[in-house]
Amino acid sequence: MRYLPLTDTDRSAMLDVIGAPDIDALFADVPEEARLSGPIEGLPMHASEMAVEKHMRRLSKKNLAASDAAFFLGAGAYKHHIPASVDHIIQRGEFLTAYTPYQPEIAQGTLQMLFEFQSQVARLYGCAVANASMYDGSTACWEAVAMAGRVARGKKRKVVLSGALHPHYAEVVRTMAKFTDDEIAGAPPSLTAKPDDDGLIARIDADTSCVVVQYPDILGRLPDLAKIAAAAHDKGALLIAVNTEPVALGAIKSPGELGADIVVGEGQAIGVGLQFGGPYLGLFAVRDEKHVRMMPGRLCGETVDAEGKRGFVLTLSTREQHIRREKATSNICTNSGLCALAFNVHMTLLGEKGLRRLAMENHRLACLAADRLAKVPGVTVLNDTFFNEFTVLLGTDARTVVRQLADDGVLAGVSLGRLFPGSGNLANGLLVAVTETTTEEDIETLASALEEVLA
Repeated sequence: MRYLPLTDTDRSAMLDVIGAPDIDALFADVPEEARLSGPIEGLPMHASEMAVEKHMRRLSKKNLAASDAAFFLGAGAYKHHIPASVDHIIQRGEFLTAYTPYQPEIAQGTLQMLFEFQSQVARLYGCAVANASMYDGSTACWEAVAMAGRVARGKKRKVVLSGALHPHYAEVVRTMAKFTDDEIAGAPPSLTAKPDDDGLIARIDADTSCVVVQYPDILGRLPDLAKIAAAAHDKGALLIAVNTEPVALGAIKSPGELGADIVVGEGQAIGVGLQFGGPYLGLFAVRDEKHVRMMPGRLCGETVDAEGKRGFVLTLSTREQHIRREKATSNICTNSGLCALAFNVHMTLLGEKGLRRLAMENHRLACLAADRLAKVPGVTVLNDTFFNEFTVLLGTDARTVVRQLADDGVLAGVSLGRLFPGSGNLANGLLVAVTETTTEEDIETLASALEEVLA
């Protein structure tokens, strides 16, 4: 019994200590009708470790791996090439440390890495300060909303969400807002070539603490952040920019440069593989240094020791596990240290020129894909602008098309009907993502498959 090491004798001894006659007595408060009368129907009984391994291996062969198909999935998680050197470096003994340096100054290597990571994120986002990573992009989004409430000192509680914010991010915000007094003002996405910036601006009022805008948005479009920032600031609100594809910032202006006050996002695209959906990496930065003490999470700083030598310290770590308790700036600010290290290493290997070249290749291939798909009868490209992800409209429910193409070995993209269930006008939309891992042959395969299915 590999995972259940207790013997019947062990269990009897434990029951004697707590004074219970048998294990059933531990569940006396559970109503009889809620208890199982026997094994769960349909589930197999226990088996040997070798038998389980063989069974799971057979099941895994039914999967279609990302590397075994023409792959066009995105919507917040992107397939990029990660050099083998990234995986090698992050496994070196200098970096294989414990989860969190609670006596941080001993771990100078870890702190230096986090300091460099913060510097990279701040530069990427066009901000003054970044923290030492967060749980993932969606929870970082909520953390930004909560921070905006602190900046407003609770006097403003309206949170305006762009209709083109990733629906999973919006759902996290709504879920967490159930435990606060925040009023979440959302809207359905507009299925138009350009984002409805004017409609978003019209929803900002004097009670608004922050406006949350994705850049590029969930349909791949580029909102006018500078215009939205000016409107938000005019009402005394903060602009929170959400970025799910950091490679895009090698080609487009940074959110901080365009006036965003808080910039958050998902760092998975750089250094971190798809990994069946996680673990991923939350990025968080602020444009104005005056907001630093309102930031959640950890912050690494550079200093000098008693001998004047350069050193690093963990500072402003006002989280619940430390001294702040219920006054902490966050309760979900897990530092994704290993993923941050992978991001740091990959970004260092790329450098600024490498990131810009990578971004240009992503955009070039995406343009080729958009042009080719536009020639397929029954397919309309929605976007006027995009980076490496765009929306196409089909003459039928995109979920059915995606399923048919997957059966043929083509992972065509993410249907908007899946992202926005119940929104009838979005059902025909398909979100297509193209990265440097996509070949021109893959693009032709997708186009040909679409022609066949739609015909």
